[in-house]
Amino acid sequence: MRVAIKAAALLSLLLVAACDGREESAIDNLANGANATQVENNVRAEAMALMEPLTPPRPGTPGGLPADPAPVAEGSIDPDSAQGAAQVVQGYYGLLEEKRFEDAQDLWDQQGAIGAQDDAHFEARFRGFSEIHANVGAPSESEGAAGSTYVTVPVQVYGRIAATGKPFYTLRQMVLRRVNDVPGSTQEQRRWHIASIGAYVPPEVPPGDNGMEAGKAISMTDGMAHKP
Repeated sequence: MRVAIKAAALLSLLLVAACDGREESAIDNLANGANATQVENNVRAEAMALMEPLTPPRPGTPGGLPADPAPVAEGSIDPDSAQGAAQVVQGYYGLLEEKRFEDAQDLWDQQGAIGAQDDAHFEARFRGFSEIHANVGAPSESEGAAGSTYVTVPVQVYGRIAATGKPFYTLRQMVLRRVNDVPGSTQEQRRWHIASIGAYVPPEVPPGDNGMEAGKAISMTDGMAHKP
């Protein structure tokens, strides 16, 4: 059965390569006793090289994150700060990039619908993507409500559609929540957790500020996790 699966995978790659004759050299290599796995890897590498490159829009351009002179901090920072929340966002998309879906789900509020979802259904959210990457923008100021603190972080998500290999780009924003340091709260509750992911809403521009009007919300669906 494993041999049949391997052959089917190689056949699909040969079909991708068929448009320019590369399948002929691959078949010749197989006929001459080349290792099937190596041939598959070679064909895969050639097919990937022909894919449209991933070029997410730059900050300050349409489809890009807001231009901000203060990037997300690297290294040692206060984990309870807004920058600490942004680092959780970086970690989340890093886990998705590595296809560590169970670990990524652990960063959600476990009391919410997505955090409490079973592993298989959470992983299925990303089945349509062969690659997932993200650029993380500057977090908002922390806001308090009902014994908790909230931070909003803009994210530029990009990658490839699994079925076609085509790039996708979208802007999202993540709301993170942590319980304040109050008596009875646990260490886990006082960490940042993802509360929701939704469409990116540009910050409002005050009237008369260089004659610019407030931006309109961008509504996109990219198969990412939606608000619980």
